[in-house]
Amino acid sequence: MTFKSTTTAIPEVRATPRHIAIIMDGNGRWARQRMLPRVAGHKRGVESVRATVRACIERGVEHLTLFAFSSENWRRPAAEVDTLMELFVLALEREVDKLHQNGVRLRIVGDLERFGPRLNKLISEGEVQTRGNERLTLNIAANYGGRWDILQAVNRLLRERGTDEPVCEADLASRLCLADAPEPDLFIRTGGEQRISNFLLWQLAYTELYFTDTLWPDFDAAALDAAIESYRRRERRFGRTSEQLSQNTAAAETLVKP
Repeated sequence: MTFKSTTTAIPEVRATPRHIAIIMDGNGRWARQRMLPRVAGHKRGVESVRATVRACIERGVEHLTLFAFSSENWRRPAAEVDTLMELFVLALEREVDKLHQNGVRLRIVGDLERFGPRLNKLISEGEVQTRGNERLTLNIAANYGGRWDILQAVNRLLRERGTDEPVCEADLASRLCLADAPEPDLFIRTGGEQRISNFLLWQLAYTELYFTDTLWPDFDAAALDAAIESYRRRERRFGRTSEQLSQNTAAAETLVKP
């Protein structure tokens, strides 16, 4: 299923975000503050992933997208990259069955060609095992970049068409990694930085942005609730005026009166 773009249609606004996207930042700083190796922060961060998945299920969120490893993260020290790959393997080996038991569909989005055969095998098996689940879709962005996503969609479109006919927004949107998910309602970045770091560049066009100083390993259900509460206080206009929203609300209230 391909969802309509927020630049071409006005989506339904719900009190609870339908789709939340998170940059999980601050693992290394969390470890450094405790005089621990950086890997300790990444390991603790896995616990925050579990807590956030559980909290999203309980709150009725339908899609959760986590930025686990960017296309630029290969620039980090080789030892840290190797450790992250090992943690990714362990997480898939240990968590997929639990996700499946809880009705979670797992998807890994990104350029997976750079990963080794063992990791790709686990990714494929995890996606196949959970593909029928509907309680929550958990998207893990790994070796992902927003510009890469747009470029691969363009190249895919050109290969499929083989013509030079004009391209419309829907043509491109349907070929992005998350074409079968609604655009995020709420974006969260932990760790105090205030940028989107090449994450979901197309999809975040009308997403509400929320930045918190909380480091990812300390992020929990209460922190998620704070972000959702901030989201609920936002006025989501999608190009319209506040007056138009007030008029629409008044009209809706009139329709439901007995």
